[in-house]
Amino acid sequence: MRSNSLKESLSQILEPQHILSCHEDLDRYSCDALTPSRAFYAEEAFNKLADLIVRPGSTSEIREILRWAQESKVSVIPYGGGTGVMGGILPVNGGIILDLARLDKIIDINPVDMTVTVEPGVILGNLEVQLKKLGLMHGHDPYSVPIATVGGTISTNGVGYRAGAYGSMGDQVVSLEAILPDGRKISTRSVPKYSSGPNLNHLFIGTEGVFGVITKATIKIYRIPESQIFATIGFDSFDNGFNATTELQAIGIHPTLLDLTQEGNETRLFLMFEGFTEGVAAQERRTKEVCEKFGGQDLGPEPTLKYWETRRDSAERYKVNSLGKSREIKWDRQRGRGFDYLHLALPAGKVLDYKRKAEQILQSHKLMVIEYAIWSRPEFFSMMIVPATPDNIDDDGIAYNEILAAGVENVLTLAQDMGGIMEYCHGVGIKLNHLLLREMGSNHDVIHSWKNILDPANILNPGKLGLPTEPS
Repeated sequence: MRSNSLKESLSQILEPQHILSCHEDLDRYSCDALTPSRAFYAEEAFNKLADLIVRPGSTSEIREILRWAQESKVSVIPYGGGTGVMGGILPVNGGIILDLARLDKIIDINPVDMTVTVEPGVILGNLEVQLKKLGLMHGHDPYSVPIATVGGTISTNGVGYRAGAYGSMGDQVVSLEAILPDGRKISTRSVPKYSSGPNLNHLFIGTEGVFGVITKATIKIYRIPESQIFATIGFDSFDNGFNATTELQAIGIHPTLLDLTQEGNETRLFLMFEGFTEGVAAQERRTKEVCEKFGGQDLGPEPTLKYWETRRDSAERYKVNSLGKSREIKWDRQRGRGFDYLHLALPAGKVLDYKRKAEQILQSHKLMVIEYAIWSRPEFFSMMIVPATPDNIDDDGIAYNEILAAGVENVLTLAQDMGGIMEYCHGVGIKLNHLLLREMGSNHDVIHSWKNILDPANILNPGKLGLPTEPS
């Protein structure tokens, strides 16, 4: 068997207990939170299992594994917390999954530079606990804090609840250490900007591990704010709420939390302001004045406070019910639930026009939107889509999964055609892989060229970012 020969070779690098080969381990590692029912045009990618799971404990072991893999032409898929929602870790042609969980050290907390240096397997929630002891916090606060790793969130350039003030995870990266596919180690310097050449951090931010394996990251940290104020504003329409958010951005107000959500006929703007006391008070006051000009009504802090306190509940449920479980258990949690949640980015001036056009397209597919949202800034637009009727088959005998697939495809390509992108939050993975070349056009040739130079054997996470599947 292939796995036996691979295991024999890798046993020269790793101790036997850190090489996993039983079917149960291969099964639970060979997927993330994406289920086949939401993959639409990528269902075949779920048919493969990894050949082996390896759990290195040091950078030197990773270097040796990658050198061996390049010589042996074996695929290597970097694995963080296994919590992605786009299938970014699916082993589309087998190979080995490189579990980075043992690289979980917090190396240095620097309250002068306001940075923390960590290994990639550090769980965001564990980092949060240690920073809090020193009156500090990190700025990346997705729902998945209890389960996601620093390395994984950098690799997808995730967006969290505090992104209104602190930006995406990629915005918070100061420096990186990474191992290239041929085993070379590169390190960037911990400075706030570059002018002496390009910033190579961006070779690994949002690129899903296709160019290298992150082995160390220095990210920004912040003092725990001395003041925190919650507010909720109701609007008569999504358009009015959206126009209020663009005005806030135009005058330079960036609430830590900014979430404009329309569910049914109710539109609410969830806000949180953090920082030094005088600044927070001024932001809250001016924000309410702006919102009032667009018909906003002050609903008090309670709705947003409840929202904030429950923001990680779904991750806690996933941790208990699905994380580390078999593919069947993970997939079963969404079986029969026809829905999709899209996260698009568009120029702010095109968002409302896009919303109207997308509604028309979805109606033609017998689909409906049960939630619209703007998250952290006006350009980031999200929609939760479900069938217009609850049955699994429509009147013409077409399965709703097919209807969802076609409707989702059409609104994603509409965003591309209007100058936007199809995903701002979770990466491309295998779910949206087939649309990346359409979105990037000739820009994708540059990515392909980088891959050919850095990874000519195509061993690192092949088949992602619209790149070839098989090792060369």
